[in-house]
Amino acid sequence: MHNAITELLKVFLLIVGALFPIVNSPENIPIFLGLTSDLSNDSRAILARKVAVYGFGLLIVSMLVGIHILAFFGISLPVVQVGGGLVVIAAGWNLLNGADDDGKTAETSAKPVAASYLSRRAFYPLTMPLTVGPGSVSVAIAVGASQPHGSVPRWVLVVAALLGCAAIALMIYLGYRFAERIGRVVGDTAMNAVVRLSAFILVCIGVQIVWNGLSALVRTLSVT
Repeated sequence: MHNAITELLKVFLLIVGALFPIVNSPENIPIFLGLTSDLSNDSRAILARKVAVYGFGLLIVSMLVGIHILAFFGISLPVVQVGGGLVVIAAGWNLLNGADDDGKTAETSAKPVAASYLSRRAFYPLTMPLTVGPGSVSVAIAVGASQPHGSVPRWVLVVAALLGCAAIALMIYLGYRFAERIGRVVGDTAMNAVVRLSAFILVCIGVQIVWNGLSALVRTLSVT
């Protein structure tokens, strides 16, 4: 039992350490504000909660059964990286070329929004690919597939995955829930500059993800 608890703690720390730098990137907050500039604070709070829930679902499914889903459809991780990287590039490019939002938030903050619209928007693009993108999914699948089977009970990986993904989801919620306050502290002009820079970084991240996937695919061709 002591060995199982030690292994559970080890896997939990591995999951949080591997996913935290990718899922909770600092540039996500200004991008979140830029993509939700037409919404009220209450709507942003709802979105923060939904993104955290959707993110938890994507991560836990990717970690526990992701490798089996990919195998069922005959999809390899490099292909997921290429396709997901292109989506990230598109999202970053649209945000990079969007109009400035200076002075617009106060005019549109009272806009009523349907719950169904918030749910759709929370999943795409806020959860996928902004928060839990192809990089996060790939890491989650890799972590789940790399755990040795047979040496420790299966429940250790399941419980560690649940706790680790729940911790990441809580961090997602807190970051997006208080994004508005962070934006007010930074200021509109500075925030717009950060949004543009973050959008460019997002494009670069997408290019890097695509490159990683293409490189892996090319290596498989050379081996065969």
